[in-house]
Amino acid sequence: MPVPIPRQRAIPAVESGEARAASPGGGPSREQSREQAPRTEDTVANTTDKADSASHTNLTLLLIEDDPGGSPIVPDLLDQSGKPIRVRTARNLTEAERLLTDDVHCILLDLALPAPGRAGDGDDELAVLKHVLKLAPRHAVLALTASGDAERGAQAVREGAQDYLFRDELDGRLLSRAIRYAVERKRSDTAERRLAEGRVRAQENRRLERGLLPTPLLEGSSLRFAARYRPGRSRALLGGDFYDVVRTADGTVHAMIGDVCGHGPDEAALGVELRIAWRALTLAGLCGDQLLGTLQQVLEHERTSDEIFATLCTVDISPDGRRAGLCLAGHPAPLVASPGRPARLLPYGNNGPALGLLPGARWPRMQVELGPEWSLMLYTDGLIEGHVGEGRERLGQEGMVEMMRRQIDAGLRGERLLQAAVNEVRELNGGELTDDVAVLLLDRVA
Repeated sequence: MPVPIPRQRAIPAVESGEARAASPGGGPSREQSREQAPRTEDTVANTTDKADSASHTNLTLLLIEDDPGGSPIVPDLLDQSGKPIRVRTARNLTEAERLLTDDVHCILLDLALPAPGRAGDGDDELAVLKHVLKLAPRHAVLALTASGDAERGAQAVREGAQDYLFRDELDGRLLSRAIRYAVERKRSDTAERRLAEGRVRAQENRRLERGLLPTPLLEGSSLRFAARYRPGRSRALLGGDFYDVVRTADGTVHAMIGDVCGHGPDEAALGVELRIAWRALTLAGLCGDQLLGTLQQVLEHERTSDEIFATLCTVDISPDGRRAGLCLAGHPAPLVASPGRPARLLPYGNNGPALGLLPGARWPRMQVELGPEWSLMLYTDGLIEGHVGEGRERLGQEGMVEMMRRQIDAGLRGERLLQAAVNEVRELNGGELTDDVAVLLLDRVA
């Protein structure tokens, strides 16, 4: 059987809702006006805005009713500005799905319409409404029911309709107002839901950020700890940089800083996993090449793409605080400053590859002398990749070393030193940095 062609109507508005009789002089009747409606509807539809701009254009109502005889149940309608509300009619859900375009603002659904033929739907009085709500989750819906069936109308509202109306009490003023109310209520509900979803996402992001920014485990150590973390400008809370510091039972202080390539929640989540794995493995007694090899296995199993990798710098400081072991996995070398000696980079000639790039890679552990008093700074490349002025020149490691020398010579230490460093890098860049920045500072005072 051929599918019936949907009827589209543009009905002249009469706010009283009374029907116009045929003109005594032979003018067109209401039914004749409807006959001409498709041309008018097509013309108007071409200039209609999206549903979210309904306050600036004519409202469009989609009437879904089982009306084989063609008798109208919707009176003439006006919106708040006096413009006619356009009406489209669908006799079944198949027609309704075809007519449900973005310029439809509200659906008037006759609850007496037969439900879709699916098992179990026969006993559900609201099966047709549930189907429409799934079909049109972004549209306002008005339920149409008999005057003696108020409970069914109330159930329709509880199910998700914006309001219900009695079929035999329809009137132009009432229906026009109900349409406007339903559209605005749907907008309000949608905005409230998005706000609630935004709050949930913000809470999740904050929990994820706390995973990136751990509390250091330094109980019993004489070392002083400071850190700064600043996500790039396109991410309010999240980034792929991570760090951690722990002291093991033998008195060794282990510090780590890393950077997962890319930005956003997926990279941040991977950074949290690597940080937690590093802490667990370090407390279990692993270090150096064995530790980094295990972390690479974690990354390979947890990453979403084979192209994802992470750079890492680990330092283990001896219990007496005078020596340290250094491992670099594609990461910039730390900076160390001592009294009487200018700030400098630790050796990085044996830098191994980033985690996730080469199966079976090795990461040599270098022994470095720190001396009795020092400041050791670990950082991610966001600190050195900012631009200097308006050109393409970047700060780089040499520029960063010179900057830190000036600030240390000016007497800055601890949190103040890191804050000044991040601020100056931003100023040199001419604004917010595009990459994440993480900086960790350990100080030993003799």
